[in-house]
Amino acid sequence: MLHGRHKQENQTSLTEFILLGFGNLPKLQIFLFLVFLLIYFVTIIGNILLVLLVVIDEHLHTPMYFFLGNLSCLETCYTSNILPRMLVNFLTREKRISFNSCLLIFYFFASLACAECYLLSAMSYDRYLAICKPLHYTTLMNVRLCILLAAGSWLCGFLASICTALYASWLTFCGPNEIDHFFCDYTPLLVLSCSETQKTELLTSILASACTMPPFLLTMATYICIIIAILKILSSIGRQKAFSTCSSHLIVVTVFYGTLIAVYTLPKTKALRELNKVLSVFYTILTPMLNLLIYSLRNKKFKEALRKAIGKYIH
Repeated sequence: MLHGRHKQENQTSLTEFILLGFGNLPKLQIFLFLVFLLIYFVTIIGNILLVLLVVIDEHLHTPMYFFLGNLSCLETCYTSNILPRMLVNFLTREKRISFNSCLLIFYFFASLACAECYLLSAMSYDRYLAICKPLHYTTLMNVRLCILLAAGSWLCGFLASICTALYASWLTFCGPNEIDHFFCDYTPLLVLSCSETQKTELLTSILASACTMPPFLLTMATYICIIIAILKILSSIGRQKAFSTCSSHLIVVTVFYGTLIAVYTLPKTKALRELNKVLSVFYTILTPMLNLLIYSLRNKKFKEALRKAIGKYIH
């Protein structure tokens, strides 16, 4: 017992890590920096523009665009949490990050990912009411419900991740200190810990399931109802119009959950580590940009609002 305590005291707890990122591709560092910098600018500028249009254009003051504005805010925070550090690492040899900074990045990443799951389910519920309950839509999806669903999504995300972040802060790291990832995700952190991680892993699994499964199942249930309702529409034009109102959201949900499930269900072997990183790029960096492009390029009202805004400032 005394020997175990003495050993624990002799262990030096690490205070910083090295994010390896894509350091195994030294010749591509500048190219990758430019690619991800372009993605960052497109995502940030595009999402901020979308939020501004939703605020200033009266035609976009509807529940669908209210949720879309929230999603854009979330995506802006999500991207800004991960990409700036990643861009710096492409240009510097020192890829060090303090333990507290690493923990903070993980907390915001987990919070925003959880909030996005719930926000996407709120958006699918909105589409369900619009297609399956059109006569009662304006009564059911009122301002109060919209605010409650959006606020609840943000709140669930930030509250659910507190416990996980606290547990991570209690872990001891004795070495090595190299995180084989481009951001501070939980699994690569646990691998480096010299503490007992079984309880932490169990808690993380429970919280991750609570953040993803209920909204995922709700989203799937609403889309089953939506598809059944669309198939019952007799005219092909009516079916096409009904499907076009939810197709963008369905694409976004498929891309987000598809890559998320792939990353966290793949075996954590060395052979699949690089594939895991590539898939992580999809749901942490590419999905926010794709969401923006899908909603803006496929949406007539948004394109019309953008033309009006540009025309107003040009003239």
